[in-house]
Amino acid sequence: MAHDINGPQSASATPLELLRTPPPKERADAARNRAAVLEAAARLFGEHGVEAVSMDQVAAAAGVGKGTLFRRFGDKSGLAAALLDARERVLQEAVLQGPPPLGPGAPAAERLPAFLSAYLDYLLDHLALVRMSETASPGARYRIGAYRFWHRHVAILLAGTPDPEYAAHALLAPLAAEHVAALLPELGPERIRAGVLRQARALP
Repeated sequence: MAHDINGPQSASATPLELLRTPPPKERADAARNRAAVLEAAARLFGEHGVEAVSMDQVAAAAGVGKGTLFRRFGDKSGLAAALLDARERVLQEAVLQGPPPLGPGAPAAERLPAFLSAYLDYLLDHLALVRMSETASPGARYRIGAYRFWHRHVAILLAGTPDPEYAAHALLAPLAAEHVAALLPELGPERIRAGVLRQARALP
């Protein structure tokens, strides 16, 4: 396993920093509308659940037109992705610059379980939003920028395995929000965590 997440693992390695999408630059009025929409959506989703809230309700609560809301976010999955953005950045910063073993400075064999456990914590805290963003359309999960970041991080940590790109997908597959949501009532979070970590330790 490689030790340096941003080191030259191969000639084609992409630094993780390049996989982080910078926040969009906006006009002041657009930024205010965006903030109002995200605040209203977070409040309504928290009070009623993601599935029970319509885009019309979010627009009304934010004081913006439906057209503005749909042009900016597309649909409820786009709104969920926008709400998750700041939360994802916190975990990404911890991976890139935080203390070990989640951040740099620890062996990959320690960083990998630290990341998987931290990601599961993030997922459980925002399960409904992540589930919506990942299931908006077939294959949506794999097109999300954050997933590409998580996958690249895990693949770098698995650089000593026979096929790190595949192994990274295989380790992240049990952490798909739809999968976790289905298993959670029966297994509970700690059995899910233990199973994911066992899979990581079983890799050569």
